[in-house]
Amino acid sequence: MNFTLTDDQEAIRNAIFKLLDAGGPLGDDYWLTRDREGGFPHEFFDAIAAAGWLGIAMPEQYGGAGLGITEATLLMQAIAESGAGMGGASAVHLNIFGLNPVVVFGTPEQKQRWLPPMIRGEVKACFAVTEPNTGLNTLKLQTRAERRGKDYVISGQKIWTSTAQVATKMLILARTTPLEKVDRPTSGLSLFYTDFDRRHIEAREIDKMGRKTVDSNQVFIDGLPVPEEDRIGEEGKGFEYMLHGFNPERILIAAEAVGLGRAALHRAARYARDRVVFERSIGENQAIQHPLAQCWMELEAANLMIMKAASLYDEGKPCAAEANAAKYLAGEAGYRACETAVMTHGGMGYAKEYHVERYLRESLIPRIAPVSRELILCYVAERVLGLPKSY
Repeated sequence: MNFTLTDDQEAIRNAIFKLLDAGGPLGDDYWLTRDREGGFPHEFFDAIAAAGWLGIAMPEQYGGAGLGITEATLLMQAIAESGAGMGGASAVHLNIFGLNPVVVFGTPEQKQRWLPPMIRGEVKACFAVTEPNTGLNTLKLQTRAERRGKDYVISGQKIWTSTAQVATKMLILARTTPLEKVDRPTSGLSLFYTDFDRRHIEAREIDKMGRKTVDSNQVFIDGLPVPEEDRIGEEGKGFEYMLHGFNPERILIAAEAVGLGRAALHRAARYARDRVVFERSIGENQAIQHPLAQCWMELEAANLMIMKAASLYDEGKPCAAEANAAKYLAGEAGYRACETAVMTHGGMGYAKEYHVERYLRESLIPRIAPVSRELILCYVAERVLGLPKSY
């Protein structure tokens, strides 16, 4: 059992920190401006794409690096840790892992058609699953894809769809067989990757608390024509294909939470060393020291679970319990680190120029998405401890 990163893995982190140097064009001032003004961080996205990072976990034959979720985890964690936070991580999150169902279940023609443009950064995609009236009850999705000859027509609503304002492609889960006509609730859902055709789609941005630079939207779809060639895998098995991507998504969001917490902790420790009150550094006070030390321990413990989950996934071993636990632990640890950073700064923690208030607002995202803390606790209780289903 080796907890040391390889030289290549360390190089990933170092390259991201250099690209997103705090004093550089994609550093602190850039993210402060994006948080104030909104607008997709195109300069950041283009820089990540130009450096080849979007294909870190994609097959080499399509232009990717052919590395694992472990390396993708380190990449996303470093982006958040650099100070880009969830704004930076969310801008490239779907490009990094979103087409995993295509990699695993797509045809050679689909892979050749879809993966290289995604890797080159020529495409921005959104992920349309959650609906206003179903929430996490994915099996009750109401968006439908109806057969019209060989092809489909999709109509329905989605919500909390990120990057829909700039997306040119959409990964969407829709019901192709009515729920009352399937043997199992998990059947009858199909997964599509298709054009975000704004003649048939309206995206209304949601004014939200944080991460202003990456839009979230309610999406209205009315008669969107989708060719059969844009369906991933077999009709009716979309939920199964989605499940395959749940674990890497949880691992990556957990890594981002730890990265964000580390960014906050670094700032808090620096401020505690430099801030002098009553002729002494506030960092000399145990009331300041102890909460920061506790945050470091919680972040590092969560990170161990993240790396265990990523390692298991890359080895092709079951990792659902570890991936869910990593998401839970990292979300809580990241939030506490950001809250503690604000309190360490005192009144200045409430000022945007110190960045920690932005981190605190963004730290709520990995506690909420992509699955609630309570459902993770239910999963562990049922699948690990063998307790009866509670809902």
